[in-house]
Amino acid sequence: MRLSWVRALAQKVTLPPHYRYGMNRPGSMADKLRNPPGLRRKKIFVEPIADADWKFFQGDTVQILSGRDAGKQGRVAQVIRQRNWVVLEGLNVHYRYVGKTADYPGTYVASEAPLLVRDVTLIDPTDRKPTEVEWRYTEEGERVRVSLRTGRIIPQPPTQREDGIIPEQWIDGPKDTSVENALERSYVPSLKTFQEEIMELQGIVETRSFRKSYWY
Repeated sequence: MRLSWVRALAQKVTLPPHYRYGMNRPGSMADKLRNPPGLRRKKIFVEPIADADWKFFQGDTVQILSGRDAGKQGRVAQVIRQRNWVVLEGLNVHYRYVGKTADYPGTYVASEAPLLVRDVTLIDPTDRKPTEVEWRYTEEGERVRVSLRTGRIIPQPPTQREDGIIPEQWIDGPKDTSVENALERSYVPSLKTFQEEIMELQGIVETRSFRKSYWY
């Protein structure tokens, strides 16, 4: 079991009230360069979508409805709920120069631009065709996405953490801390001082006598 989620809890970022979400993870170095302290960028109005109505998740296969890549299908690589954005692997790509200076032309790189959720639609895995979906409940009470065209269930992909790990599919390696070791109680508190505990472990007997002191 990896303990990186413990470090993530300690690294939670407090965002300012007028923070503008973008492609970079809040708190990362790229995000700090984009949103320096004291900068107030133009407010972006986003159509609110309730959590109960959100249908796109990382790992879904979708088809683009409009734009230069209309009709192409791709996998959702990133979801930015605060802007109603999804980023597809290898689609809606734009090219730019990175690291350009007066003496260096920079590096020409490709990066995927985000798409609004209204510009994509989910793919029915039974026939690989686009479809509209809605949330329904099974007889067991499980909430699932159902294709309105075929009536088939579109399974939700496994949820990834921010570090890209899927907990259900993770296999411990030789350097990972096991659950037993993480939960093992290795320290028993006592009323002794740190010096007294060391002396007890090392078998040191205190032979000195100290003068009595009073707090008043």
